[in-house]
Amino acid sequence: MYQERASRLPGAVVWVNAPGDGGAGRVLPDGCMDLLWHEGRLLVAGPDTRAYVTGGGGGEWMGLRFYPGTAPDLLGVPAYALLDQRVELSELWPAADVRRLRDRVGGAGDPAAALEEIALERARPADPSLRRLVEALDAGRSVAAAADGLGLGARQLHRRSRAAFGYGPKTLARVLRMQRALALARAGVPLAETAVRAGYADQPHLSREVRELAGLPLRGLLGG
Repeated sequence: MYQERASRLPGAVVWVNAPGDGGAGRVLPDGCMDLLWHEGRLLVAGPDTRAYVTGGGGGEWMGLRFYPGTAPDLLGVPAYALLDQRVELSELWPAADVRRLRDRVGGAGDPAAALEEIALERARPADPSLRRLVEALDAGRSVAAAADGLGLGARQLHRRSRAAFGYGPKTLARVLRMQRALALARAGVPLAETAVRAGYADQPHLSREVRELAGLPLRGLLGG
């Protein structure tokens, strides 16, 4: 069973997932990075360019999902260094610090809240231009229009995007567009209308993009 709530860290989400059937799960690209807690381990989920298929089973997972572009400053590494990876936090931070944090989270009555506290203590002021970029692309604006709105050239935007999101702005736009489409489709919007409203050329374009990013046909993701 999956549950989430808004975090006190701006734009972040605290979540808990206790798989009920032991089957494999599928984590779709969303432009985000996560700080994870699982069976005494602290891990980091880097940004995904494709669906990440979990092994299934293995007990409860908890995490803090950061707003796109905000995790690298807190973690101290550029997002592209963690692209499509899950790594132990001890690979990024001193082992002694991570041991203390593991003891702190493991001894907490609410480990998910402890993860949130750690992030709040270490968070740095977010770059407002990155949020504006995410908002512009999520609203369906082109990469060129978003760059113009920020006063950035194409190369500068690409360089900053790789450090913040793990990939360039075009990939981020594709990921955000897929998430918009899935939200519409899950709300019952017909697929042809979903394609248009999410910014695809047509329904076949939507289907191709979802299959490429999610690894499943759209109807498979929707359970139909």
